[in-house]
Amino acid sequence: MSTECLKPQTGGPQSQSLSPGGQYGALASGTCLPPSTSVSWSLPRWRAYLAAAVLCYINLLNYMNWFIIPVFISCLLVSAPAFGYLGDRYNRKAILSFGILLWSGAGLSSSFISYQYSWLFFLSRGIVGTGAASYSTIAPTVLGDLFVKDQRTCALAVFYIFIPVGSGLGYVLGSTVAELTGNWRWALRLMPCLDAVALALLILLVPDVPRGAAEKQGEVAVRAPRSSWCEDVRYLGRNWSFVFSTLGVTAIAFVTGALGFWAPKFLFEARVVHGLQLPCFQEHCHSQDSLIFGALTVATGIIGVMLGAEASRRYKKVNPRAEPLICASSLFATAPCLYLALILASRTLLASYVFLALGELLLSCNWAVVADILLSVVVPRCRGTAEALQITVAHVLGDAGSPYLTGLISSVLQAERPNSYLQHFLSLQHSFLCCAFAIVLGGGCFLLTALHLEKDQARARQCGKGTLDSKDIASRNTESQGLLSGTRIPTE
Repeated sequence: MSTECLKPQTGGPQSQSLSPGGQYGALASGTCLPPSTSVSWSLPRWRAYLAAAVLCYINLLNYMNWFIIPVFISCLLVSAPAFGYLGDRYNRKAILSFGILLWSGAGLSSSFISYQYSWLFFLSRGIVGTGAASYSTIAPTVLGDLFVKDQRTCALAVFYIFIPVGSGLGYVLGSTVAELTGNWRWALRLMPCLDAVALALLILLVPDVPRGAAEKQGEVAVRAPRSSWCEDVRYLGRNWSFVFSTLGVTAIAFVTGALGFWAPKFLFEARVVHGLQLPCFQEHCHSQDSLIFGALTVATGIIGVMLGAEASRRYKKVNPRAEPLICASSLFATAPCLYLALILASRTLLASYVFLALGELLLSCNWAVVADILLSVVVPRCRGTAEALQITVAHVLGDAGSPYLTGLISSVLQAERPNSYLQHFLSLQHSFLCCAFAIVLGGGCFLLTALHLEKDQARARQCGKGTLDSKDIASRNTESQGLLSGTRIPTE
């Protein structure tokens, strides 16, 4: 195969702009690089739907494994960027298979670790988080390459429905198996059987989809020049739709993290204030509030994801900025719901539950829509890196610290008040108000996303073969010209 020489662009600064073929960097400058050819690639619709069903099933198992015993989030955060890098450059099907083997093997082995080696048990659960990171980072990008437009929105909605379902089933499986067998470890020994089925289905039914296959409508790039990870990160840092939507997701994660950790305790203390529950001064108090809150989370998660996806699908027909506007509207509506749920808890517990459920429903409307935004504004070849960065930022600045911050504010407020159960409740109630402010900031971030959405979507469609921006182009052109002045790139 011979080298391919493109005609140089002329005209000063325009020589560093996007070429007519949608190429950046050395390709736009007319230098000789190994060729980037296009080949025909297509997949029957029924195969695409079957592959999507398998990916959704594995996502269910992923979160079931996670929430039987929650994993260490630090391992997920460390490994997600690495899997994002690998997912943009190597065989995604092989990486997904490795992730399943990793979390399945680690989960099974942890069930045989004795109590005296608790550190080893915690390490194995961290490895489960590493396997989960591979799937959470890469699987959405595969769906993005199988479907476009309305079909992609629906596929992402179904995919993200299995997050609350899998989380709830993980809790149920762990408690049920422990009750039936008297040993919670059997839940960890049961999951590898389901994981083995998932691995077989992945290998047999999910194709190795070329990146950008859906957008290219059957024509996919082969041997296109590959940008470095740093160049991909710089591109994402200047992609304002990605930046602002990531900050919006971080606000959502902040609130969901605080609610997941403190809401059961808050509801329990509200019941005590109403005289429906005796006070509890132990570290672990038995109550039905955790079960009620968990059931609300699962139910509102399923309904919310479906409503958000359907609203996005319909509204996009009349407004191209529908997705971030839906996210912003849902968050602005969530803020008063959370505020009323907190304030009314000391007066009427039923109203507090109603507004809390409504707030969670509105929050859940965003999950599939946000994923759709990312896939539409980021070029196919660095979507794995984008997913990884969004996951990392959302966890680090969101749910990893919000429970601690909420508890810290509550402790500071309590230190200045009389030591009574009512004041403990009021301190936690007032500390929760930071969630309402955070969710308003998140809504503002999505409004900013709407301002840049159409421009970034056009760039992603136009430069699907590259991820370099103007500054990277200049350095890449200079570097390429320097190399070519002395030697010629060898042919195959």
